Amino acid sequence: MPDVTANARTAAVPARVQTVLPAGKNRTAARVQAAVLRGFVGLAALLTAAVLVFLIGYILVMGIPNLKPELFAWEYTSDNVSLVPALINTLFMTAFSLVIATPLGVFAAIWLVEYAPRGSKLVRLVRITTETLQGIPSIVYGLFGMLFFVNALHWGYSLMAGAFTLAIMVLPVIMRTTEEALLAVPDSYREGSFGLGAGKLRTVFRVVLPSAMPGVLSGVILATGRIVGETAALIYTASTLPKVANSVFSSTRTLAVHMYLLSSEGLYINQSYGTAVVLLVLVLVINTFSGVVARKLSANKQ
Repeated sequence: MPDVTANARTAAVPARVQTVLPAGKNRTAARVQAAVLRGFVGLAALLTAAVLVFLIGYILVMGIPNLKPELFAWEYTSDNVSLVPALINTLFMTAFSLVIATPLGVFAAIWLVEYAPRGSKLVRLVRITTETLQGIPSIVYGLFGMLFFVNALHWGYSLMAGAFTLAIMVLPVIMRTTEEALLAVPDSYREGSFGLGAGKLRTVFRVVLPSAMPGVLSGVILATGRIVGETAALIYTASTLPKVANSVFSSTRTLAVHMYLLSSEGLYINQSYGTAVVLLVLVLVINTFSGVVARKLSANKQ
């Protein structure tokens, strides 16, 4: 009489093997896929870092030898093509634009997150409009600024016209980053503040906004970088006059416009490389300062 138990055990082994082997193959395929994805991510990070290092290194190598004393003269002439007036105007333009755009962007984001009904049509419309404005080319902003601020309001080519144009241009960036930072704050913070008896306004400005401040500063950093490096919008609104602005209605040029004009003329290529170094250092200093402020705010919050 055949051994039924042995036959059953023998028949059961292939079935168990058939269920184990595909799982092992799946795990091996998953490991290979994860390794390939890690390789692509590492390659992308390496290429990004390599491009950044190449750009910075190229600017420094080509520009540092051209940083001569006459490039830092107080007044601009056709002989020294000094960058000092443009540097001072860049600081004025950046500060003026941020003073206009930052409060508007932050308060608009606070309204969207804290006060407006979530999911309403108005909120969706504002977000779609903001995202659309982020993709508009800067030259379009420049044309608008020229038609509205320069011509319609009769401000002329001036620091004020350029600052308002840049403020409109960077407003969507500040608004969206602030909104995302506010949304990242846990609702438990708000509930805890309400539980302690704080009102809505006090909760927003004493609990929610300080917690989101590093994200808000990230938006300000992005806006600053765009302001400092902008050329097209300012050529149409602030003009290209190489002198320090003595009022908000004075025509002027920024450092990026100054560098563009030097390189486009073809006569001051070496000086344009030196100007690029100064512009790079200015952006790094502003970003480093903003990062230090963000870290201190995060440390105080904790």
